[in-house]
Amino acid sequence: MFQTFDAISDPARGKERIAALRAELEQRGLEGFIIPHSDEYQNESLPPSAQRLYWVTGFTGSAGCAIVLKDRASIFVDGRYTLQVGEQVDTGVLTVRHLIEEPPYRWLERELAFGDRFGYDPRLHTSDNITRLEKACASAGARLVACDTNPVDAIWSNRPAPPAGMVSLHAPEYAGEAAADKLTRLRRELEHDRVDMLVMTQPESIAWLLNIRGADIVHTPVPLCYAIVPAMAEEKPRLFIEPRKLDGKVRQELGKVATLHEEGELAAALAELKARDLTIRLDPMVAAHWFAQQLTGGLARIQNGADPCVMMKARKNATEISGARAAHIRDGAAMARFLCWFDREVPRGGIDEITAVQRLEAYRVETGQIKDLSFDTISASGPNGAIVHYRVTHASNRQLRNNSLYLVDSGAQYLDGTTDVTRTIAIGQPSDEMRDRYTRVLKGHIAIATARFPIGTTGTQLDPFARRALWDAGIDYDHGTGHGVGSYLSVHEGPARIAKTQSVALEQGMILSNEPGYYKAGEYGIRIENLVLVREPVEIKQGEYPLLSFETLTMVPIDTRPIAPGLLTPQEIQWVDAYHEQVRDALTIHLNQEEQDWLARATMPIGRH
Repeated sequence: MFQTFDAISDPARGKERIAALRAELEQRGLEGFIIPHSDEYQNESLPPSAQRLYWVTGFTGSAGCAIVLKDRASIFVDGRYTLQVGEQVDTGVLTVRHLIEEPPYRWLERELAFGDRFGYDPRLHTSDNITRLEKACASAGARLVACDTNPVDAIWSNRPAPPAGMVSLHAPEYAGEAAADKLTRLRRELEHDRVDMLVMTQPESIAWLLNIRGADIVHTPVPLCYAIVPAMAEEKPRLFIEPRKLDGKVRQELGKVATLHEEGELAAALAELKARDLTIRLDPMVAAHWFAQQLTGGLARIQNGADPCVMMKARKNATEISGARAAHIRDGAAMARFLCWFDREVPRGGIDEITAVQRLEAYRVETGQIKDLSFDTISASGPNGAIVHYRVTHASNRQLRNNSLYLVDSGAQYLDGTTDVTRTIAIGQPSDEMRDRYTRVLKGHIAIATARFPIGTTGTQLDPFARRALWDAGIDYDHGTGHGVGSYLSVHEGPARIAKTQSVALEQGMILSNEPGYYKAGEYGIRIENLVLVREPVEIKQGEYPLLSFETLTMVPIDTRPIAPGLLTPQEIQWVDAYHEQVRDALTIHLNQEEQDWLARATMPIGRH
């Protein structure tokens, strides 16, 4: 199994561990400390050795932070986790606050006292974050103090060892471009921006650039590492990585395009750069503040700017796009087999959330090509569906009951692509309210799928398309509508997304999710998610300029049983029917007779239901 179901959170531990942290802070002369959900590489998914926020508080979400002061502490999470955090932390010790509505910096301005020394770990925060912390401390008359070592690490008994997963080569048949050619393109951009050196701190970017993959983070195939890339072709990039991760073949191939160094040599390499008359590019949005500290004060000049690989990686090439289409058909067939099984077995009773996860994973394994899940499957029945990032455990596991909704959000890692799909399935007869909400979510999904938009359009401009039908009913959802997706990399990839706040324009070749939802606490959750590809701009008849659009990659039937047809326009019904015809054409050949019969019923035109 790629997924386990052990309960990993214990709210009771927070009181003891926060008390131990306060004692450690007192020894260091600190009145407070901030614990972010991040590691030294600013990853979203963390290896066990870097899960400091989880260890102290019990919170397992992928975004948030805690601030511990002498006599009070708060944990800050976004709207995806407002229900989850209440179940995972001791709310008698930690006050839960909304990360967006009450940011940590604003809270600190109010809570810190004049003369307080407030600590942080410079390896766990970007320079942008530190700027905000400095302003908050200054506003309160407090002092922000960089800690040489992390106080959490000092009290963390039996802390797991850093990961040492083996690195593999990502073949050109999947990458679509040799590492040497990517380096040429990158150097061209650096020269254009008059940059001498690029310091790369994101493992995903390095993995993409050098055509390697790793096994240091669960479900995300990247090796933890850093790199320094010179603009001059005569000098090879330097890769800083744990030597145990490289076998002879990988070492030989990497040696053709880079020189290999241990991570312990990084500080000395940065000191050497600082002493030279160089312009060094550092991305303040993703690089730990520690890098700016190491490079400041010498002859070198820091040029704050985006890592060019982030955008280059986001624009998928023809090989990656072809691979994504193939992966989604393969994955769609596994999903169709699961949904056929689901409709046959659930009415008989005895099926629970864990059983469903196991069956879905088995179908994906039977493809013979899965490398991993792309995240732990969200298998949520009834009220668990209202927890946006719910993770089923033996303790939370629910039976799938009649007259309810079941939400399954899952995905897989294949060498040729990363998938992510959510379906909400009716069991028995959903209520009129469920049907109304489901149909409004579907309308928002269709609005994104059919959007035509000018070059330069951002995800923020598209986001209201997905919410309009929900807003008409006075409801909404508290998460983004779409995130970028990598190519056998992270299922959450920057820089573009579809959300209320997003300034990056969508460009041809980007793959994003389309996943509006609705969640009624204590009762049910609804989400419909496909992955979409930004297509090339096309001229519009009698239009003034070409428009971009989306191609839907995901090939999985959308449950039509919870639809309230009267809420759909003829054009929306036509989209669902056309999508289902495409799904049927793509998947039928990959299914047995029973599954084909099920697929034919599941993709019938709405008017025939």
